[in-house]
Amino acid sequence: MTFTKQDIPQTEIQGFDETDSTSRQDKAWQPVSDRKIRVGIAGYGVCRFGAAFGFQHHPNVEIAAVCDISPERCAELAAACDCQKTYLSLEEMVKDQSLEAIFLGTDTPNHAHHAILCLNHGKHVACAVPAVFGSLEDADRLYETVKTTGLEYMMFETSAYHPPCYAMRTAYEAGAFGKIIYSEGQYYHYFPTPLASHGEWRTGLPPMWYPTHSTAYYVAVTGQSFTEVSCQGFKGKIPQFQPDANRYQNPFDSEVALFQTSEGGSSRMSVCWGMHGSGGGPTGLVHGELGYMHGTSFQPAEDQAKLPDLFKPQLPPGMEAGGHGGSHGYLTDEFVTALLENRSPLINIAWSLNMTVPGIIAHQSALNDGELLKVPQYTWPI
Repeated sequence: MTFTKQDIPQTEIQGFDETDSTSRQDKAWQPVSDRKIRVGIAGYGVCRFGAAFGFQHHPNVEIAAVCDISPERCAELAAACDCQKTYLSLEEMVKDQSLEAIFLGTDTPNHAHHAILCLNHGKHVACAVPAVFGSLEDADRLYETVKTTGLEYMMFETSAYHPPCYAMRTAYEAGAFGKIIYSEGQYYHYFPTPLASHGEWRTGLPPMWYPTHSTAYYVAVTGQSFTEVSCQGFKGKIPQFQPDANRYQNPFDSEVALFQTSEGGSSRMSVCWGMHGSGGGPTGLVHGELGYMHGTSFQPAEDQAKLPDLFKPQLPPGMEAGGHGGSHGYLTDEFVTALLENRSPLINIAWSLNMTVPGIIAHQSALNDGELLKVPQYTWPI
């Protein structure tokens, strides 16, 4: 399916214009290598993700090829990335042996398939969220492919580099919270009408199949996982979320899940498409044994040693933090730096699946009146 400019919705896509106005660390960015990684970029659809994360501005990246199934969009992506080599399918681009890594900004239902394709052709993979789309089988296949190939995979979950989530993770790693007793994450994005999408995959989308902007507010803070879930769905009046109006037979425009965590705590995670006037975007909070944080303000239970710097570091010269809370540039820099340092990226395959798969189970629970269900676990190192 090819989109024209008329197909692109005029409604603002929430999160794209949300930047980070907080301070940066005083320490200047230091390169870890002078090597350039040859990256291919796949996909330039409604969200224009192919050029949104700033690969083209990173000093350690050469965008060596781009692709999109639409010739018009492919040309636009090539221009945005200042790239001369183009392909009209990912299936052709993965054969380019000069590419070391590929960023996938393709349609969500194909994320797992496209990632596996790239991995099996010897490419490291960075991928827009979510890692998989409603399929536990795809999750296991992706996990096993990363394990078998030994290549790196990173899901570009923007909440992980929101200023609050970054600050929470830094404080948690410093021992400031102890174990997390309770956490929340919520993603509100009002969808009275569906956004345009390849194959209309967004129409009637089960909320918890797109959970990672919320679940990051536990997994990307602690590196831990969810073990059980009970979820409730809300049946509103928005036409696309009537069971006979979407391919998923999904009756819910909003879902709220209560998870048990691997630390023995609980997390309330919600994804809501039907809450008009909710402000939009993701937010979260964490309450630990020793203190709590809502936003970037840490409240200790008692006097503690001085916390480390909770602000994000400087980015490479010429790179902007970008949208979604100033996360775009940081995700790209983390992926690129991990490859240069021959290490796993922050949001590795286990984190990626431990943010995505619990939502699939949560939706199953909602369809069964909140039945308590076990959540599959993914570990790292594999």
